[in-house]
Amino acid sequence: MTTIKAAVCHTFGEPLVVEDVELRAPEAGEIEVTLDAVAICHSDISYAEGAWGGSLPAVYGHEAAGRVTGVGQGVSGLTEGDPVVVTLIRACGQCPSCGAGQPTICETPYDGDHGPLKTKDGGKLHQAMACGAFAECVVVHHSQVVKLPEGIAMDAASLLACGVVTGVGAVVNAAKLRAGQDVVVIGAGGVGLNAIQGARIAGARRIVAVDMSEDKLDDARSFGATDGVLATGDSPWREAKQLMGRGADAVLVTVGVPRAYDEAPRYMAYGGQVIMVGMPPTGATSTYEPANFAAVGQSLVGSKMGDVVIKRDIPWMVDMYEQGRLKLDELISNRWSLDQINEAIADTKSGTARRNVIMLR
Repeated sequence: MTTIKAAVCHTFGEPLVVEDVELRAPEAGEIEVTLDAVAICHSDISYAEGAWGGSLPAVYGHEAAGRVTGVGQGVSGLTEGDPVVVTLIRACGQCPSCGAGQPTICETPYDGDHGPLKTKDGGKLHQAMACGAFAECVVVHHSQVVKLPEGIAMDAASLLACGVVTGVGAVVNAAKLRAGQDVVVIGAGGVGLNAIQGARIAGARRIVAVDMSEDKLDDARSFGATDGVLATGDSPWREAKQLMGRGADAVLVTVGVPRAYDEAPRYMAYGGQVIMVGMPPTGATSTYEPANFAAVGQSLVGSKMGDVVIKRDIPWMVDMYEQGRLKLDELISNRWSLDQINEAIADTKSGTARRNVIMLR
């Protein structure tokens, strides 16, 4: 066992505690990655606040990049020193979903209570989302990583693990957007900005961002939105439809707010789709009239992690970044140390940050 520093959640809703924990060596099929950077995702915050339950104590964090420092038996294609992005997408490769090319919904469960982490005194320590990346080092299954080109900035690369693939992937993989179609993106935070980028790259005619903040709408325009609509109005969908001249072919809900889901169908064109990306707390509900969907061929589509196949999609996104066609550096609001993680979380919760990144080396 190796002693590392990690930010541990002991009680839901309380500050994380940076402390020494124990990390075992990689076993068969696993690799060890010493991290350079881990970004803070709203999902980490929701988990730490108890929105979805879970086991405690736990180490959250799932949007990371670093270098391979250990390789378990049976792992091929990765060697010590390789730069990699670390994701939460742990694919068994054997279940029906993996066999159908849908690793984001792998049906083989992972028990984070019996993962590679232990408390300093040898007690249970939950490896959340199969990552536990609010730490100096992780041990993960080899399916969770993608090798990166040398020289890529690790803070930018870490964003590819979740926020970027989720937003861009929701457009190109879930919505299957075609050039010339119209898009509404509800929520112009980290994932929403990447959905906007995805729509721009896919050749959308109109990309309408909807948010509660004018500043966020300005951000959205800088990432490719053609128009912005304040969600604080009585009927923001009417304004969006006026701007497009019709309803949207795809409405992407990137915030975990039930009201946003209630209103999303109002933005749709006949034959349109609502792509459900943001995750409200457990127990939250929305209500729809099913006849309305059936009558005009509309649909609700869930999208987890942008439906990505990481070894296919992340190299494509890296190439787009290197060409200057996908913005990553501009997504980073601030960089923090691990000891500042609670300040970084508070800044993220304030709603003003695009993405905060913890720098570990």
